[in-house]
Amino acid sequence: MTYYRNADATGFDFRASTYSGGNSENCVQCAAGAPGETAVRDSKDPGGPAHRYPAALFADFARAVGAGSLSAVGG
Repeated sequence: MTYYRNADATGFDFRASTYSGGNSENCVQCAAGAPGETAVRDSKDPGGPAHRYPAALFADFARAVGAGSLSAVGG
């Protein structure tokens, strides 16, 4: 697995979740990166770095979040 921390994501089409209620200033944004990759960034720093993950790994993570399968940090 390759993980690129603070990767350049210039030109990616980032999108916020529709569940953010239109408040795209306080959420995580995702974009399709290179083939087989998903890029993730903080909406408060749209010009900043992104993290790039294998698309299948990020899809598993998103499904777990949606299903409520993850426990809170420290909990």
